[in-house]
Amino acid sequence: MAVAGLYIGINLLILLALAWNVISGRRASKVGFGDGGDESLARRIRVHANATEWVPGMLIGLLTLALLDAHIYVLHALGIALTLARVLHAFGLTGSSGTSFGRFGGALITLLVYLAGSVAILWYALT
Repeated sequence: MAVAGLYIGINLLILLALAWNVISGRRASKVGFGDGGDESLARRIRVHANATEWVPGMLIGLLTLALLDAHIYVLHALGIALTLARVLHAFGLTGSSGTSFGRFGGALITLLVYLAGSVAILWYALT
C-alpha cells in the first residue's frame, strides 16, 4: 500500500502545481472564468484539465493493484511511468499548443500505462 501511496501523493502534488499554474495565469490575465481569449491561459487550463482527466483513473488502478497484492515492481513500474508521462505531457503542452515530443510522448506513455495497468488488474483479480 505504501508504494501506491507514494505515487498517489506525488501525482496529487503535480495536480496541485498545475492548478496553481492556472490560478497564477488567471491572476496575471485578470480573468475569473474561462480563458478570456488569452492563449497562454487557455493552454494552462488545458494542461490542468488533461491531467485531471487521466491521472485519477490510474491512481485508482494503482490502489486496486495494491489491494490485490500486486508485486512491488509492478506498482513502481506503473507509478514511475505514469508520473513521467504526466510531467512530459505537461511540459510538452505548456510549451506548445501544437505537436511536441513531450505532449506526444506523455500521451503515449499514459495510454500504455492504462493498458498495462488494466491487464495487471485483470491478471491479479483472476489469478
